[in-house]
Amino acid sequence: MGLNIPSALTQVLLIEDTSQIGHARRTAQQFSESLGFDETDAGRVALVATELASNILKHASHGELHLRATGNGGVEMIAIDRGQGFDIDSGLVDGFSTGGTQGIGLGAISRLAQVFDAHADQRGAAILARLTPRAVTTRDIRYGVSQHSLHNDPHCGDAWHLAVEPGRFSVMMADGLGHGEYAEQAAQAGEEVFAQNAFMDSTVLMSDMHIGMNGTRGAAMAVAQYDAVADTLRFTGVGNIGGSLIGPDKPRGLASHPGIVGVQFRKAQPFDYAQVADQLLILYSDGLQSRWNLSDYPGLVHRHPALIAAILHRDFCRGRDDVTVFVIALEAIDG
Repeated sequence: MGLNIPSALTQVLLIEDTSQIGHARRTAQQFSESLGFDETDAGRVALVATELASNILKHASHGELHLRATGNGGVEMIAIDRGQGFDIDSGLVDGFSTGGTQGIGLGAISRLAQVFDAHADQRGAAILARLTPRAVTTRDIRYGVSQHSLHNDPHCGDAWHLAVEPGRFSVMMADGLGHGEYAEQAAQAGEEVFAQNAFMDSTVLMSDMHIGMNGTRGAAMAVAQYDAVADTLRFTGVGNIGGSLIGPDKPRGLASHPGIVGVQFRKAQPFDYAQVADQLLILYSDGLQSRWNLSDYPGLVHRHPALIAAILHRDFCRGRDDVTVFVIALEAIDG
C-alpha cells in the first residue's frame, strides 16, 4: 500500500520570549490531536515542543519552531535559530548546560521522539524531533520540506506532492506564476493531476498536467521519479524549478527545459541518472537563492533531510516570493 503526501505550508511559531513557549506547547498539542494522537501521546508532543522552544531562548534569545505533519501519521517539529550554536553531543548529556539551566532539554527530546537529529554551527542551530503515537509502528520517511508563502499570505503559489510505494517514489514541485491566490490555483491544479497517477511516464504526466492547468496562470514544474531496484532517478522539468543531486563527488544540477506548464511548452524531455543510491535529491522553487553549497556546512549532508531543508530555507530565502525546499534521501522506502 502506498502513501500520498500532499502539499502543505510549514506552520511557523515565533519564539522570542518566554510567553510564547506556552503558545507553542498548546499549538503543537492541538495539532497532534487533530492528527489522531491520544491524550498521552499528545502530551509527549507538548513536552517536546516546550523543550525545543525553551532551548531556542537558552542559546539564541529568539528563533522559530516549525511544525508540520510527516504524512505517515507523525508530527514533525524543528527548532531553528541564528544563534552561535552549541556543542550538541555535550548537550545530550543530562545535567550539562551552556545556558545556566538544569540541562535536561536535548536528552529528554531524544528519548521522547522516535526521530531526533540536530545540526549546529556558527550560523545557528536546528533541532529535529518527529513523534508518532506509541501504538503506531512506522518507518521514518527520510524526506523533509520547508514551504512558506510570501509575507505569510494564506495563499501559496508553490505546491509539492510526494507519492511513495515500496521501492520507489515520485515527487513533483510546482511554482505558479507570481504569488497569491491565482498562482496557488495553478500550482494546485497541477498537483491534483499528479496525485491521480504519480508513477505514470513523466512525459505523459507532464502533458496531462499541462491540460489540467489550462485556463490558469501556469507554472514551472518538475517531476522526479526514483526506482530503488533499478537504482535510477528520472527528472523531468519545465521552467525554473531548481534540482540538485548531492552525492560523494561534485553535486549535479538537474536540467529543465524552458516553458510554462498550462500555458506553453514543447514536449518535456526526461533525463535519467544511474547509480544514485544513498544520494540526496533537492528540489526548490525560485524563492530560494541558487548559490548554496552544502559543503559549506560540514556534516550537514549526513543529517536528516528535514534539517537540510530547514537550514537552506533559513539561510537562502530571497524574501521576495513563496519558497519551497524539498529534500529526500534516495533509498528504498516502505509504502
